[in-house]
Amino acid sequence: MGCSHCCNGDGKPNISDWINFVLQVFDNMGMRRRARELALKVLFHIEFHNVDPVSAFELICKEFDVSRNIQDFAKEIVLGIHENRKEIDSIISESSKNWRLERMSVVDRNLMRISTYEILFRDDIPPKASINEAVELGKKYGQEDSGAFINGILDNIYKRFYKFQESDEIQSKGIQQEDGAGGIKDTR
Repeated sequence: MGCSHCCNGDGKPNISDWINFVLQVFDNMGMRRRARELALKVLFHIEFHNVDPVSAFELICKEFDVSRNIQDFAKEIVLGIHENRKEIDSIISESSKNWRLERMSVVDRNLMRISTYEILFRDDIPPKASINEAVELGKKYGQEDSGAFINGILDNIYKRFYKFQESDEIQSKGIQQEDGAGGIKDTR
């Protein structure tokens, strides 16, 4: 018995099907990255032109001839950030020591908004995947130290909202963890 993605009914791998499956997974990941890039462009435009998100989204899609298959996810991000911006900005501000939101670069600030929105409001996206995407896009579109800067703040946000959840999961699985005094304890 094999998996339905890469094996025939006899349990033997079918290389062609497996390759197609892997390519499809990577294509979906690529579509999400392109959607985040589109969302970044729209958010960037909104910051400088103070327009509503729907008209900004339509303008950017038309201007850059954006593929229809990435527009839905990008639009969900832009509208989700718009609807929850005060909360998102407050969380970013509280998590960034010695940095006011308005002092951050527009690219860094908006990548952190995208990731924070995904962390808080999108259960279908693993938080660490969202953080990694923001870091990689920061390296691509931001300044030399944008990746590290974004990672530091988003890591603070992640720890703030997921620390207790991970601790509960570790204890319920009976896994070893630090005892707080530098040693390891078995929670089984």
